[in-house]
Amino acid sequence: MGLRWLVVLLVAAALVGAPFALAARPVPDTPRDPAALARLVRTSATWGWSGTVQTSGALQVPDSDSFATLGQLLGEDNQLRVWWRGPQEWRVDRLRSTGETDLFRSRGLQVRWVFESDTATVSPLSRVRLPDAADLLPATLARSLLRGVRDDELSRLPAARVAGVAAPGLRITPDDPAASVDHVDVWVEPGSGLPLRVELYGPGDARPVLRTEVTGLDLRPPDSSTTVFRPAASTTLTYEDAVDAAAAANALAPYDLPATLAGLPVRDGQDPAAVGIYGRGPTALIALPLRGQVARPLRDRLEASATARSTDVGTVALVGPVSLLVTPGRFGRGAFLVAGTVTPETLERAATELAAVTR
Repeated sequence: MGLRWLVVLLVAAALVGAPFALAARPVPDTPRDPAALARLVRTSATWGWSGTVQTSGALQVPDSDSFATLGQLLGEDNQLRVWWRGPQEWRVDRLRSTGETDLFRSRGLQVRWVFESDTATVSPLSRVRLPDAADLLPATLARSLLRGVRDDELSRLPAARVAGVAAPGLRITPDDPAASVDHVDVWVEPGSGLPLRVELYGPGDARPVLRTEVTGLDLRPPDSSTTVFRPAASTTLTYEDAVDAAAAANALAPYDLPATLAGLPVRDGQDPAAVGIYGRGPTALIALPLRGQVARPLRDRLEASATARSTDVGTVALVGPVSLLVTPGRFGRGAFLVAGTVTPETLERAATELAAVTR
């Protein structure tokens, strides 16, 4: 009997210890140049895949009706389920204990379906919009963070095992006086270039303020039926001209913004309309006009922040490496939200320039 129990204990110890032994094994790495690895990532958008993603954010963006989803994405843990056929054809479900919210992009439209209300909202695609769940996927986030990055801002990291893949690592260290991000780490599926994990760090951070990771991966393209929304008979369908506050402002505000702001170039190379997105790599700034009924409660929430301070050009607050500024309303024309992964001084310079060009 004693020998039998000894055998059982040894087997149990082996089963329990096996995962730790596997985790401790060295992860094979490839001697790939960091610039070559970055080029592979930049060309991975058309690679079809499906799987699950876990995100974790510590950025407590001030709560506001117009930006509620943004606060959930950047300041909470999120479970995502993904079917990706290409940049214009995908589905991302955000799963919660109370239900889910599904985003579909297909056939030139975006559909947002909410389980709790069984309501689907159809909107046209917009070049300018607020981030959504799809932007938090490691692949889309990494490609965005690499836009405009120079080769001398890249370095290699040791490989890590992510979703069962030995993924080579890449570090982005921005060299820009406006930058508030210290570095970004990316781990990549070596065959497709698909980013599998992204971690973003502010100055002095021991842990990432934003982390997104693929936890289950299938590198086969999903069937086209997975990205098409098919409402049930009970679903309430609605249509909105703009997908969010940024898209609406870009279409309706009565002025165009400059091609550079606070020394930062427009991000996509196209002249901006009423909403401008500026910068390169991890250094990004958005200038978004706000109606008075949106600006006032947002300014109140900023002022309640422990990091808030008032300046000649507006109220500034810091959320980790993210800076936010709401300008005063002028002559009944509302205000601007200026925000991004830039220094507060950069935001104040941007707000000063906006006051001059929108008189």
